[in-house]
Amino acid sequence: MTTLQIEHVTKTYRGGVRANDDISLEAAAGEVFGLLGPNGAGKTTLVSQVLALLVPDSGTISIDGIDVVRRPDEARRLCSFQPQAAAPVDGLSARQAIEIIGSIRGGRRDVVRRRASELLEALDLGDVADRPVRMSGGMARLTGFCMAAVVPGRVVVLDEPTNDVDPLRRRALWEQIRRLADDGAAVLLVTHNVLEAERCVDRLAIVAGGKVRAVGEPGRLKAELAAPLRLECTLDPTADVPELPPSAALTARTGRRLLAHVHLADVGDAVSWAQHAQDAGVITEFAVGAASLEDVYATWVQTEGAPA
Repeated sequence: MTTLQIEHVTKTYRGGVRANDDISLEAAAGEVFGLLGPNGAGKTTLVSQVLALLVPDSGTISIDGIDVVRRPDEARRLCSFQPQAAAPVDGLSARQAIEIIGSIRGGRRDVVRRRASELLEALDLGDVADRPVRMSGGMARLTGFCMAAVVPGRVVVLDEPTNDVDPLRRRALWEQIRRLADDGAAVLLVTHNVLEAERCVDRLAIVAGGKVRAVGEPGRLKAELAAPLRLECTLDPTADVPELPPSAALTARTGRRLLAHVHLADVGDAVSWAQHAQDAGVITEFAVGAASLEDVYATWVQTEGAPA
């Protein structure tokens, strides 16, 4: 059953900047839906409209059939939110901050306390949960997630939840994000961390230039790439950028990193080309592997169009 429905939403800022351009998406209860895109893609504007903090110029947004523009108070009741900025919890312990938000969201005191303890232990925060000290970036992010998850809404919006979080706790955090969906919430996950998101999202939308460029399950989007294998090269900073062999399709170049795609039948030629380029000192290293969600993201964001 669809919980969050976004239909033909457009939002233009002063000066004619169109942040969202006819965006339509939906997320169901029990689903982690990823919203991926570069800075300036329109993700934050869309999230602000879901939370009824901004009003779209046109289109509709509903949660469980409730129009969030007409009934913004209901929208905020039905949503819980972890913003990209760290939670302002200075002077409070993590446990106090989480329990206060749980109370504000209407949770029973005993249930909120139990849930807060579960989250703190799951994220390995038990030893510091009751210290009212200034938190590091990662600790504040984890506390912010717990504040959104202690009494989750029908829709849980998480904006870059893993920023500044150390690798071990990040893994535990992804497990808790998955659990929110498994317990019945529709989770809208805004992230740049494509590789980690691939392990968690059920479906995703790639947004660039205010438009939805691709939407679907990660496996299907990977299958629609121009070729199923990736060739990744690290360029020598002193050498000219080499010309790829005809069998390889350039996907993206970022700094010294060059990414291309090849078909299985052409992988031998691609490896021979890369080995020759490495021997010539043009590239310092290379690797061939299966295409990933990162490749899908790079293809759509770099070209802002469909894969060839």
